[in-house]
This record gives sequence, structure tokens and C-alpha cells, in this order.
Amino acid sequence: MQLASVRAIVTGGVSGLGFAVAQHLVANGGKVALFDVNEEKGAAAVAELGEANARFWKTDVSNEEVVAANVAAAREFLGGLNVAMNCAGILGAGRVLGKEGPMPLSQFQTTVMVNLVGSFNVAKAAAALMQHNEAGVDGERGVIINTASVAAYEGQIGQAAYSASKGGVVGMTLPMARELARFGIRVMTIAPGVFWTPMVDGMPQSVQESLAASIPFPSRLGQPEDFASLVAYILGNTYLNGETIRLDGATRLAPK
Repeated sequence: MQLASVRAIVTGGVSGLGFAVAQHLVANGGKVALFDVNEEKGAAAVAELGEANARFWKTDVSNEEVVAANVAAAREFLGGLNVAMNCAGILGAGRVLGKEGPMPLSQFQTTVMVNLVGSFNVAKAAAALMQHNEAGVDGERGVIINTASVAAYEGQIGQAAYSASKGGVVGMTLPMARELARFGIRVMTIAPGVFWTPMVDGMPQSVQESLAASIPFPSRLGQPEDFASLVAYILGNTYLNGETIRLDGATRLAPK
């Protein structure tokens, strides 16, 4: 798939990794529909990307009806739909048994609903429309890329909910790819490591340096552009399917 032909929905698309993907796609001739809950950042993102290239829809990815309606509207704006990029997610940090007692079940449920159920919800709504696309190279009609985390494999203390949600994203990648293969729709997942985020930006310099030093090579935090360039490569290589790629500089998370 050529980037200039990309017509993409990007969830979590107004900041962080999602916005980096949107920027990269637009810079290379693509068009994007940004799904997020932050309207202020949504307006700013569209202003930066250009109204001809991007539009924002306030979207709770865990809401089935809202997602179905917004996916359909996004396809109309984009003039087609061949990419769904799931970046929406929340940390949901908390101990199973904390100082104030067991984690409220609602906290665990909310994390799973956004990170796992939300990814599935957008993926299946997008696939329902992609299946009708005209087939391209190798019979491809669309690509779905999910975002997991290295915490899916080495969750730290306090990440039970987050790791479970991201582990679910990894787990559904292959069966979804196998099922959607007959429609010419590929499904991939990226599991990023420790990336530069606004949260990290607010940490003391010493903490930032400690985080960077824990990464074998290169010894730096991941940049959103690293993530976006991998997305672009996945889109361009039709033989990548049903796999989760770790993007982490060979880091492995310690227990805490």
C-alpha cells in the first residue's frame, strides 16, 4: 500500500503516538480521521494537519454504536477507508491489593474496555467496510494495526489491568488476521517499549536519564517518529500479517 493512497482512521489520534502516525501519513499524501475524546486537542490537530487532510470525531472507542456511526462518517470524509490504526489507550495503573484495599473491579473493567474491547470494536467496524474495497496488490483491501505494549509480556507491579488488556490485544492479532485473510485484510500489532510521552517530559532529568539508561540500544526513550515509521513500513509490506512487533530497543521491564 502506497502512503499517498492511505485513507486512515487513527484512534487516540490527537496526541502522542497516534498524532505522530497521523502527521506521517498526511506528510506523505494520505488522509486521516482522528478519533479521540479530547475535543480541544482534536481541533488543534486538525488545524495543524489541514482541514483537507484531517477531521476529528469525538469517539469513545468502547461504544459500539458511536464507533460504527463515526467509522461510516469517516469513510465519507476520506473518500474510502483502507487503514485502521488503534492507538487509543489508558494506563489503568493500580495494585491488585493496594494500601486502601483490593483494586475496584470497575478500574480493571475500564482499562480492558478501552484498550482491548475498544481496539476490537474499531477493528471490526472498519473491517466491515474494508471488505468491500477494490483489491490492490496481492489482493489487499485493508490493514488494521493495533497498539499493545511490552507490558503484555513483562508487566510490572501495578500493571495487572494494563498488561491483561494489552496481552489481549496481542492474543487477538493472529486469529483476527487468519479470519480476515479471505477478505484481503491484514492485521498487525506493535508493542512499544518505553516511549517519550508528556508524562515522561514532566519527570526530573535524573529520572529521564535513568529510564534511557535501562534501554540496551539505542539507550534513549522511543520517539513517536520511531513508531510512525514502523507503521508506514507495515503498510508498505503486504507480507507482514498476523504478527506483533516489539519496538523497544531490546528492553525488558523489571518487576517494578
